[in-house]
Amino acid sequence: MPPQPTFTLGIEEEFQVVDPDTRQLRSHIAEMFAEGEKRLKEEIKREMHEAVIEIGTPICTDVEHARREVTRLRREIINLCRESGLRIAASGTHPISHWSSVPITSNERYDQIVYDLQMVARANLIFGLHVHVAIEDVETRIQVMNAARYFLPHVFALSVNSPFWCGQNTGWKSYRAKVFERFPRTGIPDSFRSNSEYEEYVQLLIRTNCMDNAKKIWWDVRPHPFFPTLEYRICDVPMRVEETICIAALFQAITYKLWTLYRRNMGWRLYRRMLLNENKARAARFGIQGKLIDFSRNEEVPYTDLLEELLAFVDDVVDELGSREAVYYARTIVARGTGADRQLQKFDETKDLRAVVDYIISETEHGVI
Repeated sequence: MPPQPTFTLGIEEEFQVVDPDTRQLRSHIAEMFAEGEKRLKEEIKREMHEAVIEIGTPICTDVEHARREVTRLRREIINLCRESGLRIAASGTHPISHWSSVPITSNERYDQIVYDLQMVARANLIFGLHVHVAIEDVETRIQVMNAARYFLPHVFALSVNSPFWCGQNTGWKSYRAKVFERFPRTGIPDSFRSNSEYEEYVQLLIRTNCMDNAKKIWWDVRPHPFFPTLEYRICDVPMRVEETICIAALFQAITYKLWTLYRRNMGWRLYRRMLLNENKARAARFGIQGKLIDFSRNEEVPYTDLLEELLAFVDDVVDELGSREAVYYARTIVARGTGADRQLQKFDETKDLRAVVDYIISETEHGVI
Protein backbone atom coordinates (compact mmCIF):
# COMPACT_ATOMS: atom_id res chain seq x y z
CA MET A 1 0.00 0.00 0.00
CA PRO A 2 1.41 3.46 -0.93
CA PRO A 3 2.08 6.02 1.82
CA GLN A 4 -0.85 7.98 3.20
CA PRO A 5 -1.82 10.92 0.98
CA THR A 6 -1.26 14.40 2.40
CA PHE A 7 -4.85 15.54 1.62
CA THR A 8 -3.65 19.13 1.30
CA LEU A 9 -6.04 21.59 -0.33
CA GLY A 10 -6.01 24.03 -3.20
CA ILE A 11 -9.02 26.20 -4.01
CA GLU A 12 -9.78 28.10 -7.22
CA GLU A 13 -12.66 30.58 -7.48
CA GLU A 14 -13.87 32.30 -10.65
CA PHE A 15 -15.31 35.78 -10.20
CA GLN A 16 -17.29 38.29 -12.24
CA VAL A 17 -15.90 41.77 -12.86
CA VAL A 18 -18.89 44.13 -12.63
CA ASP A 19 -19.48 47.80 -13.41
CA PRO A 20 -21.25 49.10 -10.25
CA ASP A 21 -23.21 51.70 -12.23
CA THR A 22 -24.66 49.54 -14.99
CA ARG A 23 -24.40 46.25 -13.03
CA GLN A 24 -23.19 44.68 -16.28
CA LEU A 25 -20.06 42.60 -16.68
CA ARG A 26 -17.00 44.62 -17.62
CA SER A 27 -13.76 43.50 -19.23
CA HIS A 28 -11.02 43.91 -16.67
CA ILE A 29 -8.75 46.82 -17.51
CA ALA A 30 -5.35 45.70 -18.79
CA GLU A 31 -3.50 47.94 -16.35
CA MET A 32 -5.59 46.59 -13.48
CA PHE A 33 -4.79 43.00 -14.32
CA ALA A 34 -1.10 43.81 -14.75
CA GLU A 35 -1.14 45.30 -11.25
CA GLY A 36 -2.91 42.15 -10.01
CA GLU A 37 -0.22 39.94 -11.49
CA LYS A 38 2.41 42.14 -9.88
CA ARG A 39 0.78 41.74 -6.46
CA LEU A 40 -0.46 38.16 -6.65
CA LYS A 41 1.77 36.59 -9.30
CA GLU A 42 0.49 33.11 -10.20
CA GLU A 43 -2.42 33.36 -7.72
CA ILE A 44 -4.47 35.42 -10.21
CA LYS A 45 -5.32 34.20 -13.71
CA ARG A 46 -7.17 35.36 -16.80
CA GLU A 47 -9.99 33.17 -18.07
CA MET A 48 -11.55 32.71 -21.50
CA HIS A 49 -13.86 35.71 -21.14
CA GLU A 50 -12.35 39.06 -20.29
CA ALA A 51 -14.86 39.75 -17.50
CA VAL A 52 -13.65 36.72 -15.51
CA ILE A 53 -10.89 36.66 -12.92
CA GLU A 54 -9.75 33.44 -11.27
CA ILE A 55 -7.87 33.24 -8.01
CA GLY A 56 -6.06 30.15 -6.80
CA THR A 57 -4.69 29.55 -3.32
CA PRO A 58 -1.26 28.13 -2.62
CA ILE A 59 -1.16 24.59 -1.22
CA CYS A 60 -3.04 24.68 2.09
CA THR A 61 -2.20 22.29 4.91
CA ASP A 62 -5.74 22.21 6.31
CA VAL A 63 -9.16 23.83 6.10
CA GLU A 64 -8.33 26.75 8.39
CA HIS A 65 -5.25 27.53 6.31
CA ALA A 66 -7.50 27.43 3.24
CA ARG A 67 -9.96 29.81 4.90
CA ARG A 68 -7.22 32.37 5.52
CA GLU A 69 -5.94 32.13 1.95
CA VAL A 70 -9.37 32.36 0.29
CA THR A 71 -10.21 35.36 2.46
CA ARG A 72 -6.88 37.03 1.68
CA LEU A 73 -7.21 36.51 -2.06
CA ARG A 74 -10.81 37.72 -2.19
CA ARG A 75 -9.78 40.84 -0.28
CA GLU A 76 -6.91 41.45 -2.68
CA ILE A 77 -9.01 41.28 -5.85
CA ILE A 78 -11.90 43.21 -4.31
CA ASN A 79 -9.50 46.04 -3.47
CA LEU A 80 -7.78 45.73 -6.85
CA CYS A 81 -11.07 46.14 -8.70
CA ARG A 82 -12.30 48.93 -6.44
CA GLU A 83 -9.17 50.91 -7.31
CA SER A 84 -10.40 50.82 -10.93
CA GLY A 85 -14.00 51.64 -10.02
CA LEU A 86 -15.18 48.05 -10.49
CA ARG A 87 -16.62 45.34 -8.25
CA ILE A 88 -16.28 41.57 -7.84
CA ALA A 89 -19.29 39.25 -7.74
CA ALA A 90 -19.46 35.52 -6.98
CA SER A 91 -22.27 33.75 -8.80
CA GLY A 92 -22.33 30.85 -11.24
CA THR A 93 -23.88 33.06 -13.94
CA HIS A 94 -24.40 36.81 -14.25
CA PRO A 95 -28.09 37.72 -13.86
CA ILE A 96 -28.19 40.35 -16.61
CA SER A 97 -25.26 40.36 -19.05
CA HIS A 98 -25.49 38.49 -22.34
CA TRP A 99 -22.50 36.37 -23.25
CA SER A 100 -22.34 37.82 -26.78
CA SER A 101 -21.38 41.24 -25.40
CA VAL A 102 -18.38 39.96 -23.40
CA PRO A 103 -15.06 39.76 -25.31
CA ILE A 104 -12.93 36.62 -25.41
CA THR A 105 -9.41 36.82 -23.97
CA SER A 106 -6.72 36.74 -26.65
CA ASN A 107 -4.79 33.57 -25.89
CA GLU A 108 -3.63 30.64 -28.03
CA ARG A 109 -5.36 28.05 -25.88
CA TYR A 110 -8.66 29.95 -25.78
CA ASP A 111 -8.45 30.67 -29.51
CA GLN A 112 -8.23 26.93 -30.14
CA ILE A 113 -11.18 26.17 -27.86
CA VAL A 114 -13.29 28.80 -29.64
CA TYR A 115 -12.24 27.39 -33.02
CA ASP A 116 -13.16 23.87 -31.95
CA LEU A 117 -16.45 24.67 -30.18
CA GLN A 118 -17.56 27.96 -31.77
CA MET A 119 -20.70 29.43 -30.17
CA VAL A 120 -20.69 26.75 -27.47
CA ALA A 121 -17.37 28.17 -26.25
CA ARG A 122 -18.33 31.82 -26.67
CA ALA A 123 -21.53 31.24 -24.68
CA ASN A 124 -19.71 29.48 -21.85
CA LEU A 125 -19.80 32.54 -19.60
CA ILE A 126 -19.94 30.73 -16.26
CA PHE A 127 -18.17 30.83 -12.93
CA GLY A 128 -17.17 27.79 -10.91
CA LEU A 129 -15.37 26.58 -7.82
CA HIS A 130 -12.57 24.01 -8.13
CA VAL A 131 -11.27 22.15 -5.08
CA HIS A 132 -8.02 20.17 -5.24
CA VAL A 133 -7.35 17.44 -2.67
CA ALA A 134 -3.87 15.93 -2.81
CA ILE A 135 -3.56 12.19 -3.42
CA GLU A 136 -0.01 11.61 -4.50
CA ASP A 137 -0.30 7.98 -5.67
CA VAL A 138 -1.90 7.78 -9.14
CA GLU A 139 -3.61 4.43 -8.61
CA THR A 140 -5.10 5.51 -5.30
CA ARG A 141 -6.30 8.70 -6.97
CA ILE A 142 -8.28 6.77 -9.59
CA GLN A 143 -9.86 4.39 -7.09
CA VAL A 144 -10.92 7.20 -4.76
CA MET A 145 -12.31 9.15 -7.72
CA ASN A 146 -14.45 6.18 -8.71
CA ALA A 147 -16.11 6.10 -5.29
CA ALA A 148 -16.32 9.89 -4.83
CA ARG A 149 -18.54 10.25 -7.91
CA TYR A 150 -21.53 9.10 -5.86
CA PHE A 151 -21.30 12.08 -3.51
CA LEU A 152 -20.91 14.80 -6.15
CA PRO A 153 -24.63 15.74 -6.35
CA HIS A 154 -24.85 15.85 -2.53
CA VAL A 155 -22.23 18.61 -2.33
CA PHE A 156 -23.23 20.29 -5.60
CA ALA A 157 -26.75 20.92 -4.26
CA LEU A 158 -25.27 23.08 -1.48
CA SER A 159 -23.40 25.24 -4.01
CA VAL A 160 -26.14 26.04 -6.54
CA ASN A 161 -25.88 29.76 -7.24
CA SER A 162 -26.95 30.53 -10.82
CA PRO A 163 -30.72 30.81 -11.30
CA PHE A 164 -30.60 33.71 -13.81
CA TRP A 165 -29.25 33.79 -17.37
CA CYS A 166 -29.33 36.72 -19.79
CA GLY A 167 -31.98 38.53 -17.76
CA GLN A 168 -34.27 35.52 -17.34
CA ASN A 169 -35.24 33.32 -14.42
CA THR A 170 -34.27 29.94 -15.83
CA GLY A 171 -36.19 27.82 -13.32
CA TRP A 172 -32.92 26.04 -12.49
CA LYS A 173 -30.95 26.58 -9.29
CA SER A 174 -27.73 25.96 -11.25
CA TYR A 175 -28.12 27.03 -14.84
CA ARG A 176 -24.31 27.10 -14.97
CA ALA A 177 -24.40 23.29 -14.99
CA LYS A 178 -26.72 23.28 -18.00
CA VAL A 179 -24.52 25.72 -19.93
CA PHE A 180 -21.34 23.78 -19.25
CA GLU A 181 -22.73 20.38 -20.24
CA ARG A 182 -22.65 21.56 -23.90
CA PHE A 183 -18.86 21.14 -23.75
CA PRO A 184 -17.41 17.71 -24.56
CA ARG A 185 -15.87 15.65 -21.77
CA THR A 186 -17.93 17.24 -18.99
CA GLY A 187 -20.23 15.88 -16.31
CA ILE A 188 -19.77 12.93 -14.00
CA PRO A 189 -17.16 10.56 -15.44
CA ASP A 190 -17.29 6.83 -15.91
CA SER A 191 -15.37 4.68 -13.44
CA PHE A 192 -11.99 3.23 -14.42
CA ARG A 193 -10.63 -0.13 -13.34
CA SER A 194 -7.13 1.25 -13.01
CA ASN A 195 -4.93 4.24 -13.71
CA SER A 196 -3.60 2.44 -16.78
CA GLU A 197 -7.14 2.19 -18.20
CA TYR A 198 -7.57 5.92 -17.59
CA GLU A 199 -4.23 6.68 -19.29
CA GLU A 200 -5.23 4.53 -22.28
CA TYR A 201 -8.39 6.63 -22.60
CA VAL A 202 -6.37 9.87 -22.45
CA GLN A 203 -3.82 8.70 -25.02
CA LEU A 204 -6.54 7.53 -27.41
CA LEU A 205 -8.13 10.99 -27.38
CA ILE A 206 -4.76 12.66 -27.93
CA ARG A 207 -3.85 10.30 -30.81
CA THR A 208 -7.17 10.92 -32.52
CA ASN A 209 -6.92 14.72 -32.15
CA CYS A 210 -9.86 15.05 -29.78
CA MET A 211 -7.63 17.04 -27.46
CA ASP A 212 -3.97 17.95 -27.10
CA ASN A 213 -3.69 17.11 -23.39
CA ALA A 214 -5.77 15.95 -20.45
CA LYS A 215 -6.45 19.52 -19.32
CA LYS A 216 -9.31 19.45 -21.86
CA ILE A 217 -11.03 16.81 -19.79
CA TRP A 218 -13.51 18.95 -17.87
CA TRP A 219 -15.28 16.32 -15.76
CA ASP A 220 -17.00 17.14 -12.46
CA VAL A 221 -14.13 15.32 -10.77
CA ARG A 222 -10.87 14.45 -12.46
CA PRO A 223 -7.29 13.45 -11.74
CA HIS A 224 -5.52 16.72 -12.39
CA PRO A 225 -3.23 16.32 -15.42
CA PHE A 226 -0.30 18.23 -13.88
CA PHE A 227 -0.77 18.23 -10.09
CA PRO A 228 -0.98 15.17 -7.80
CA THR A 229 -4.56 16.02 -6.86
CA LEU A 230 -8.12 14.92 -7.27
CA GLU A 231 -9.89 18.02 -8.59
CA TYR A 232 -13.57 18.54 -7.81
CA ARG A 233 -15.13 20.84 -10.43
CA ILE A 234 -18.90 20.36 -10.16
CA CYS A 235 -19.83 23.34 -7.98
CA ASP A 236 -20.97 26.87 -8.75
CA VAL A 237 -18.76 29.49 -7.14
CA PRO A 238 -20.51 30.35 -3.84
CA MET A 239 -21.21 33.90 -2.72
CA ARG A 240 -19.69 33.69 0.76
CA VAL A 241 -16.26 32.54 1.88
CA GLU A 242 -17.89 30.33 4.51
CA GLU A 243 -19.77 28.45 1.80
CA THR A 244 -16.62 27.90 -0.25
CA ILE A 245 -14.78 26.58 2.80
CA CYS A 246 -17.67 24.27 3.72
CA ILE A 247 -17.66 22.74 0.24
CA ALA A 248 -13.87 22.34 0.25
CA ALA A 249 -14.02 20.72 3.68
CA LEU A 250 -16.72 18.31 2.55
CA PHE A 251 -14.72 17.23 -0.49
CA GLN A 252 -11.59 16.79 1.63
CA ALA A 253 -13.50 14.74 4.23
CA ILE A 254 -15.14 12.55 1.56
CA THR A 255 -11.74 11.95 -0.04
CA TYR A 256 -10.13 11.08 3.28
CA LYS A 257 -12.95 8.75 4.35
CA LEU A 258 -12.96 6.90 1.03
CA TRP A 259 -9.19 6.51 1.27
CA THR A 260 -9.54 4.91 4.73
CA LEU A 261 -11.92 2.36 3.21
CA TYR A 262 -9.63 1.74 0.24
CA ARG A 263 -6.66 1.27 2.59
CA ARG A 264 -8.58 -1.47 4.41
CA ASN A 265 -9.54 -3.06 1.09
CA MET A 266 -13.15 -2.05 1.61
CA GLY A 267 -14.99 -0.70 -1.40
CA TRP A 268 -17.82 1.71 -2.00
CA ARG A 269 -20.45 0.53 -4.42
CA LEU A 270 -19.87 2.04 -7.86
CA TYR A 271 -23.03 3.21 -9.58
CA ARG A 272 -23.44 3.82 -13.27
CA ARG A 273 -22.82 7.32 -14.53
CA MET A 274 -26.35 7.49 -15.97
CA LEU A 275 -27.81 6.92 -12.49
CA LEU A 276 -25.55 9.47 -10.81
CA ASN A 277 -26.55 12.00 -13.49
CA GLU A 278 -30.18 11.68 -12.38
CA ASN A 279 -29.17 13.06 -9.00
CA LYS A 280 -27.02 15.77 -10.55
CA ALA A 281 -29.95 16.95 -12.68
CA ARG A 282 -32.22 17.06 -9.62
CA ALA A 283 -29.62 19.05 -7.69
CA ALA A 284 -29.20 21.51 -10.57
CA ARG A 285 -32.97 21.97 -10.91
CA PHE A 286 -34.09 22.09 -7.28
CA GLY A 287 -30.95 22.43 -5.15
CA ILE A 288 -31.59 21.53 -1.51
CA GLN A 289 -35.37 21.85 -1.89
CA GLY A 290 -35.73 18.74 -4.04
CA LYS A 291 -35.38 15.02 -3.59
CA LEU A 292 -32.42 12.89 -4.55
CA ILE A 293 -32.41 9.16 -5.21
CA ASP A 294 -31.07 6.87 -2.53
CA PHE A 295 -29.74 4.14 -4.81
CA SER A 296 -29.13 1.72 -1.94
CA ARG A 297 -32.90 1.74 -1.27
CA ASN A 298 -34.01 2.51 -4.83
CA GLU A 299 -36.24 5.35 -3.73
CA GLU A 300 -36.25 9.13 -3.72
CA VAL A 301 -35.76 10.89 -0.40
CA PRO A 302 -35.59 14.52 0.73
CA TYR A 303 -32.20 16.07 0.07
CA THR A 304 -31.65 16.73 3.76
CA ASP A 305 -31.89 12.99 4.52
CA LEU A 306 -28.95 12.25 2.23
CA LEU A 307 -27.00 15.24 3.55
CA GLU A 308 -27.35 13.91 7.09
CA GLU A 309 -26.20 10.49 5.89
CA LEU A 310 -23.17 12.14 4.30
CA LEU A 311 -22.35 14.05 7.49
CA ALA A 312 -22.60 10.82 9.48
CA PHE A 313 -20.39 9.06 6.91
CA VAL A 314 -17.52 11.54 7.38
CA ASP A 315 -18.05 12.24 11.07
CA ASP A 316 -15.24 9.95 12.20
CA VAL A 317 -12.60 11.77 10.13
CA VAL A 318 -13.46 15.46 10.48
CA ASP A 319 -11.76 15.91 13.85
CA GLU A 320 -8.55 14.38 12.53
CA LEU A 321 -8.75 16.83 9.63
CA GLY A 322 -9.66 19.73 11.93
CA SER A 323 -12.70 20.53 9.80
CA ARG A 324 -15.75 19.72 11.93
CA GLU A 325 -17.04 23.30 12.08
CA ALA A 326 -16.51 23.84 8.35
CA VAL A 327 -18.15 20.54 7.34
CA TYR A 328 -21.18 21.06 9.56
CA TYR A 329 -21.68 24.55 8.16
CA ALA A 330 -23.65 22.59 5.54
CA ARG A 331 -26.57 22.71 7.96
CA THR A 332 -26.31 26.51 8.05
CA ILE A 333 -26.47 26.60 4.25
CA VAL A 334 -29.64 24.51 4.39
CA ALA A 335 -31.14 26.83 7.03
CA ARG A 336 -30.21 30.10 5.22
CA GLY A 337 -30.77 28.82 1.70
CA THR A 338 -28.28 28.34 -1.10
CA GLY A 339 -26.97 31.22 -3.16
CA ALA A 340 -29.67 30.52 -5.75
CA ASP A 341 -32.39 30.57 -3.10
CA ARG A 342 -31.17 33.92 -1.80
CA GLN A 343 -30.86 35.43 -5.28
CA LEU A 344 -34.42 34.39 -6.05
CA GLN A 345 -35.65 35.78 -2.74
CA LYS A 346 -33.98 39.13 -3.46
CA PHE A 347 -35.63 39.24 -6.88
CA ASP A 348 -39.02 38.38 -5.37
CA GLU A 349 -38.58 41.29 -2.95
CA THR A 350 -37.36 43.86 -5.48
CA LYS A 351 -38.45 42.67 -8.95
CA ASP A 352 -35.13 44.13 -10.07
CA LEU A 353 -32.17 42.08 -11.32
CA ARG A 354 -29.87 45.04 -10.68
CA ALA A 355 -30.71 44.69 -7.00
CA VAL A 356 -29.79 41.01 -7.29
CA VAL A 357 -26.38 41.97 -8.69
CA ASP A 358 -25.88 44.41 -5.81
CA TYR A 359 -26.81 41.66 -3.36
CA ILE A 360 -24.32 39.23 -4.91
CA ILE A 361 -21.56 41.84 -4.63
CA SER A 362 -22.34 42.48 -0.94
CA GLU A 363 -22.43 38.76 -0.17
CA THR A 364 -19.13 38.24 -1.99
CA GLU A 365 -17.56 40.83 0.30
CA HIS A 366 -19.18 39.43 3.48
CA GLY A 367 -16.55 38.74 6.11
CA VAL A 368 -13.79 39.94 3.76
CA ILE A 369 -13.96 43.74 3.66
